[in-house]
Amino acid sequence: MPTYGLRVPPDPPGIFHAYSPAGLAFSAGPHRVADERRGLGCRWRADRGGQKGAAGRLVYDPDRQSGDPAAEGGVQKKYPGIELQFTRADESPTAAKILAEANAGHLQADVFDGISNMVPLKRAGILAPYVPATASQYPPEMKDKDGYWIAILLYVFTPGINTTLVATEQAPKTYQDLLDPRWKGKMAWNPGSIAGAIGFVGNIVMSMGEERGIGYLKAIATQRINNVEASSRAILDQVIAGEFPMGLMMFNHHAVISAQKGAPSDWLKIEPLPVAFDAVGILKDAPHPNAARLLVDFLTSEDGQKVLQRADYLPAMPSVPAMKLGLRPEDGGFSATFLRPDEIYDRIPQWIKIVGDLFRSFRGVVLR
Repeated sequence: MPTYGLRVPPDPPGIFHAYSPAGLAFSAGPHRVADERRGLGCRWRADRGGQKGAAGRLVYDPDRQSGDPAAEGGVQKKYPGIELQFTRADESPTAAKILAEANAGHLQADVFDGISNMVPLKRAGILAPYVPATASQYPPEMKDKDGYWIAILLYVFTPGINTTLVATEQAPKTYQDLLDPRWKGKMAWNPGSIAGAIGFVGNIVMSMGEERGIGYLKAIATQRINNVEASSRAILDQVIAGEFPMGLMMFNHHAVISAQKGAPSDWLKIEPLPVAFDAVGILKDAPHPNAARLLVDFLTSEDGQKVLQRADYLPAMPSVPAMKLGLRPEDGGFSATFLRPDEIYDRIPQWIKIVGDLFRSFRGVVLR
């Protein structure tokens, strides 16, 4: 059982505001998260009733997959008294909003999370270092060396298939297999997302090297991949419905969740698989820093990671397995390209240009 060693006076009553661009829903009521790359603005109202220590109510509601795992995780028993509300925003606008608030001297947020937005926030000097008690249980690639952020979730991106349309023995086993003419016009992805064409390009260039990677990308561009302006989850739903036999850059846990519900869904272990993570951090001038630290303590604790586990997400803490084994590199026996936040942020302009040059001329579909 993890310990929560923070012993501080409670923060003053008010709004505890946590921004989350990765699909994590900290909420006080029902909510549907349609896309992990979208963001949430989360407002925590401190109603402690004179209790000692900053406390909180946390509802984790990913696509309403498993009710209220926060209550199951017992976070309210640990930190009673804070009500959480939220609004949504994409990752980039969320970072811009935080920067604007900080420059105006009127920061509303305490905590944020995201895939790469911590990089500009750290470079702007508006993050506060905080190392939770369990940080030593996370590998170096999953935390900032200076203590400004730490991962709480892993995202493993894979091809997802309709098992009715694609027989197991015919499914691609390597990236070279994706160049088979049988897949021409049969694959789909989001052209404007890390969970889509941008992340695919990043993985190929990083794992194959610049020259060989660009050569491969030019080759797969002739496969006329369908550009679908929708979330990875929505594209997988279209794959399951038979619109496309295969979706590239699906979340592997989404394919498993759907398969467990009887859908013709599976994911392919084509190595190396790109892996990103959702990390959490605290803002330097957070209005409620004590509550912020306790939230980070919880999310990175064994209890907090089990909350994510029960919601069918992939916990970042190696000692807490996913609900289904084999979905993470360490327990699935597959190689991975870790897309670290600084690499994503610094290299994404190049990846976006490659996508525009090679893949933007094909079919575009908007799913609503």
